[in-house]
Amino acid sequence: MTYREVVRRSFPVPVVSLALAACLLAGLAALVLGATGDPAEPGRRPEAVAAAAVSDRRVDLERFTAPGPWKPSATRSRYGRTYLSARWTSPWVSPGFDYTELVASWSARTPGSSWVEVEVRGRAANGTRTSWDRLARWAATDKVVQRRSGGSQPDDGTRVATDTWKTAGLASYRVRVTVHREAGRKSPRVDLATVMTSRLPAGAGPVSAPGVARGVELAVPRFSQMIHTGHYPQWGGGGEAWCSPTSTSMVLGLYGRLPAPGSYAWVPAGHPDPWVDAAARSTYDHAYEGTGNWPFNTAYAARRLGPGGEAFVTRLRDLTDAELLVRAGIAPVISIAFGRGELGGAPISASNGHLLVVVGFTASGDVVVNDPAAASADGVRRTYARAQLEKVWLQASGGTAYVIHDAAHPLPAAPGGNW
Repeated sequence: MTYREVVRRSFPVPVVSLALAACLLAGLAALVLGATGDPAEPGRRPEAVAAAAVSDRRVDLERFTAPGPWKPSATRSRYGRTYLSARWTSPWVSPGFDYTELVASWSARTPGSSWVEVEVRGRAANGTRTSWDRLARWAATDKVVQRRSGGSQPDDGTRVATDTWKTAGLASYRVRVTVHREAGRKSPRVDLATVMTSRLPAGAGPVSAPGVARGVELAVPRFSQMIHTGHYPQWGGGGEAWCSPTSTSMVLGLYGRLPAPGSYAWVPAGHPDPWVDAAARSTYDHAYEGTGNWPFNTAYAARRLGPGGEAFVTRLRDLTDAELLVRAGIAPVISIAFGRGELGGAPISASNGHLLVVVGFTASGDVVVNDPAAASADGVRRTYARAQLEKVWLQASGGTAYVIHDAAHPLPAAPGGNW
């Protein structure tokens, strides 16, 4: 297996004037450059940062397909077992700007007791290198390995915030993936690794104009997270904590890729939407203690898509990019946060962090969503004002989205180069 660079692009967005930036900053409860990786559950509102606005918006997505070659690594004792390891390290990648946040995603198979570890290090423009920081230890099941994010590791001016690596501004990075298997057992397989880097302005900027998906609505099934309130406390307890696996499940349902009944046979008979319970268990981060880890959700989805399908985390420029995906039959999951009165028609009055599915657009360009926070499936479909939804999305998470698609719905051309 050999490394192949598929995509590396960045895009500028019109400069936000200092006057406009000052107005936006005055009204923000939290700024995007301080966002934790997932606003998927309560208590993860973006933290405040310095008020100076970045002059433009930069996002870069690097894709590594069939990463390799794999080099033998040290034999390790973990979880009461002895593992053989192999490691792949990317070349140094320079996105073309000083990035302040990095999110890695992966598509992998971990048969039996095997597992995958993902790490990153950075390099400043003067050549100074950071240490390697662990982003995740991941396995598809929790029978042997408890998947977990890496912890803060703030030893060199960088830190890990659950699923997001934060820096003061670095010029390049390397990512490495280590696979672990017991002797005589099957090895993990890594099909795709992606790395999104970004440097973002403090404010959302002017609202985007309606685009190519006006009047388009995808037939995404409707699932409510709230009907699971109190379920499985060991995996987050359902309800408000399960917006991310519920949204991911809705997109898998669009493609007919929900798990087979045998994979959730442990859920009691008659339990509504048991595939959501299965998704919550399969995305639970035992370090963060929640199901909202962004790449854990896309890694779960990727396993279900079959050949030609992909799932990864990226940042979109605005809703015009979401329209390109919807027009291609792809429903993006987006990460938002909002206060009282900021999102008219929402089933909850406010959220420190929430995920929902963009399923279409009205003829006037407003956004049709499946919002899992509704009390039941009947109330999941909602229409939100374009300006409101775009603002609470871009300000809260910088336009973060799960892009999940199967082989029958290939990615369209991306003018921004963000997928």
